[in-house]
Amino acid sequence: MKNAFILGFLLWVSCASAQYSFSGHVNHKQWHNNVYLSVIEDYRKISGVYYEQIISKINTDSLGYFEFTGNELENDNRIYRIHVDNCFDDEQSANHFNGHCDDSKEIVFIAKNNDTVVFPFSFDKQMFCNINATNPKTAALVKIDSLKDDMKFAYGEFRSEASRKLNNKKWFKTFQSYGEQLNEPLAELYIYAFLSNRSHDLHEYYLKDLENNPYYDKLLNRLKKRYPDLTYTAQYENELASDKYSIQKSGASISNKHFIIYALLVLSLLGNAWLWSILKKHKTKKKSIIKETLTNQEQKVLDLLLEEKTNKEIAKTLFISLSTVKTHVNNVYRKLNVQSREEAKSLFTK
Repeated sequence: MKNAFILGFLLWVSCASAQYSFSGHVNHKQWHNNVYLSVIEDYRKISGVYYEQIISKINTDSLGYFEFTGNELENDNRIYRIHVDNCFDDEQSANHFNGHCDDSKEIVFIAKNNDTVVFPFSFDKQMFCNINATNPKTAALVKIDSLKDDMKFAYGEFRSEASRKLNNKKWFKTFQSYGEQLNEPLAELYIYAFLSNRSHDLHEYYLKDLENNPYYDKLLNRLKKRYPDLTYTAQYENELASDKYSIQKSGASISNKHFIIYALLVLSLLGNAWLWSILKKHKTKKKSIIKETLTNQEQKVLDLLLEEKTNKEIAKTLFISLSTVKTHVNNVYRKLNVQSREEAKSLFTK
């Protein structure tokens, strides 16, 4: 009842201000107080710690509670991740932001710009079903994770080859049917990324399934209809074409196999180049949206900050007092949700 009241209040606030709100609690005895919000632009990097995906970093309060708020997210559903870890800042160059941190926890969810999501109590898996959200699709990925646990248990009961083949057929169909029922192509992409992962034993069966199952083409059509301009859609289409091409040429001679490899490399390079250009445009648009929140004078101060000018140099350039510069700098930090010049620069540089 208490959670329902809190969610109702947050929903009212969210609707009134057209902002998102993602909140929850971190156990201070177990985790550092840094909490990160990331947008997933590559569904092959859904799980992990990737510096280029992080869009916001905050600290918990004295009781361990955190809340991400703002209005800069996309108006359509996207995949987001909130994570905590125990990797120290001075280790970032070694193991923090290279897609890996041994001691970390994450929540992956679907949301859009005006959603309110409350993650109660902690980051433990058993609480995921208690997610309160204004968006009915938010917890879809959590439900899929629960289905993965059921699948792992089924595979573990009997480890024979015959059992594995039966389980492959059963669980591919189960996941695909469940994904269609969710009526959210992004959730189906989450399933696809799991079933088609080249590092899993399931990949071999995926290629066989792709050869005869129309499900994958239908998913592509659903993605194009719902998210025609999304990078996920282009990525999926390229992967599907690449895998189908590989299947068609699997019986070719050694020389033909070499040709296939070169063709796939070219296709991959072209696809990645195109995807990179889309991501660059997306990031440029995001930077413009961020800058629009600043006043003209604050934008001038930001530009000089990015040129690594000192406060005294900024004051001299803009013909204003040093105290006025400090006020503008603090306003820029607050609006960009950063705490230092380095964090501000990271928003506008690679």
